[in-house]
Amino acid sequence: MAGPLRQPIDIASLTNYLTSHVPQIQTPITLAQFGFGQSNPTYLLTSSTNAKYVLRKKPPGKLVSASAHKVEREYRILKALEATSIPVPRTYSLCTDGSVLGTPFYIMEFLDGRIFEDATLPGLSAKERKVMWREAMTTLARFHRLDPQAVGLEGYGRAGGFYERQLETWRGLARAQGVVVDVESGEAVGDVPGIERMIAFFSDERYQPADRASLIHGDFKIDNLVFHKTEPRIIGILDWEMSTIGHPIADIANVVHPWTVNGLSPRAAREIGLPSGTAHIDGLPSVAQCVAWGLRPGMQRARRRAQRLVS
Repeated sequence: MAGPLRQPIDIASLTNYLTSHVPQIQTPITLAQFGFGQSNPTYLLTSSTNAKYVLRKKPPGKLVSASAHKVEREYRILKALEATSIPVPRTYSLCTDGSVLGTPFYIMEFLDGRIFEDATLPGLSAKERKVMWREAMTTLARFHRLDPQAVGLEGYGRAGGFYERQLETWRGLARAQGVVVDVESGEAVGDVPGIERMIAFFSDERYQPADRASLIHGDFKIDNLVFHKTEPRIIGILDWEMSTIGHPIADIANVVHPWTVNGLSPRAAREIGLPSGTAHIDGLPSVAQCVAWGLRPGMQRARRRAQRLVS
């Protein structure tokens, strides 16, 4: 939930901007900041009429990952998807003028629904759990079927080679992390354990899927979905800053990864946001079932390969 501001905002400057560019948001306003975990600082904006909105802005300073903070890109895809069947928050305004709040930001609709941080969807019946997971995966499949040009997203990303680009991205992030200096020891933290072995494995073409290209979310997972307060349907997909043209299986792999991490204690799993004991929860679908729901029609070969890999 939203609480005190950890990263202050010039409310007077924001108020002037709203008056000129988003007059439907009536001032004066109040701001609260959502909890930790967002790559871009995210605020709950409440108008004088008690209407609620969300403000997302690029963080200040030098950024380790340029791609993870492109709020302009996030605004573009949200705006494009408003005219489709994909559930997204309505957008109101994008500001790229750094003199207003220091960095670019945009304002969107606040969605009053349910967000589940635990992928096992605790507190629900077995039937609800299965229906909501199917809703998540079939919504993802519908998104992957969109034609980027038809929805105004031409040039949104390169059409091929996504797998190789991802490997190079992770190499770069690992190198950047390795030179970070530990505040206590004063020494570089060093390489991520096992990173070269993992990169070598995933670079082996025998384990790579056939190259495909579609719109992808880039961080599709249960806690980036807003479900209706009482119905098992999605009313909005959040956090689109990593979206691009890429391989649709990347989104599917991301959402089912809690099922594939083994050997962690329940406490360790909770600390990194993974559920534990997923195999023993009624109604929770298997990886194979999620993959089957999430693959677009016409990907039978990929479906069979995926089922072999997870069996």
